[in-house]
Amino acid sequence: MSSQSLILHAEVFLLLLIAGCHAQLRVDYYRNTCPNVESIVRRAVEMKLQQTPVTAPATLRLIFHDCFVRGCDASVMLASTNHTSEKDNPINLSLAGDGFDTVIKAKAAVDSVPGCQNKVSCADILAMATRDVVALAGGPSYAVELGRLDGRVSTKASVRHHLPHPDFKLEQLNQMFASHGLTLTDLVALSGAHTIGFSHCSQFSKRIYNFKSKKSIDHTLNSAYAEKLQQDCPKNADPRTVVEMDLITPRIFDNQYYKNLQQGKGLLASDQALFTHKRTRDLVNLFASNNTVFETAFVSAMTKLGRIGIKTGNQGEIRRDCSMVN
Repeated sequence: MSSQSLILHAEVFLLLLIAGCHAQLRVDYYRNTCPNVESIVRRAVEMKLQQTPVTAPATLRLIFHDCFVRGCDASVMLASTNHTSEKDNPINLSLAGDGFDTVIKAKAAVDSVPGCQNKVSCADILAMATRDVVALAGGPSYAVELGRLDGRVSTKASVRHHLPHPDFKLEQLNQMFASHGLTLTDLVALSGAHTIGFSHCSQFSKRIYNFKSKKSIDHTLNSAYAEKLQQDCPKNADPRTVVEMDLITPRIFDNQYYKNLQQGKGLLASDQALFTHKRTRDLVNLFASNNTVFETAFVSAMTKLGRIGIKTGNQGEIRRDCSMVN
């Protein structure tokens, strides 16, 4: 067999391997076991969102922090008595409790329906709830692939090196996303999730104070925006102080995030890097000019995100309680 043929066979095998990882996922996975699961979850999400608007960004952020560490297996929801689970890692301490509560409430709603009890995984409920908060915030609604099992392992140490840092440069972001099979387009599209939600002052304080240059602020920041951030986040700000990621339409899922980047108003250094770097600037401009194209790219990227690290067979289970293994 020629070397070229060997390479081709290897590539085919790899594609089959990747396909096999999410082969069990399908849109109608619960058709026979819990046919109304999507409407049950949506009602629960709607009620939660009416009570607490932060539900939308909290749930959206939760799925990223879950999928990027051990795959989409709801391991981020597991709690431990000795504080050694994923949610106890410092980077996850800022995850809003409303994201967890959304899944817990939706799970309770599903399990209260005769025939559905213990049939739907927490990981699948998180995936459905994420789609629902995006749609309810004005973003696209899309078909969610289902069939994930819940993981049984969650460790504080496993979070390290698996989640993006707010100071990451494009190369670091691209490397991390590529390790999960996500492209530059996926990276820029998924970053659009920052069109809703907020960030703590500590996540961007280096950009507005004591920046490592002759200037006190990051030169990629819009100066008027930087002044406003200094007002909202004084040097000794309360650690709980937060700032909206998008000052224009903070609760609407739209393409305003990209328009902000064009004006030097990306809150995090990792946000602004998407516009300052020539490899991704054209994508930012495209999404800023066409919300439909952004939504299409976002849905595609979310579908790919939802396939990461799927548990099959005895690798996982359907948890009765999302915070503990059975």
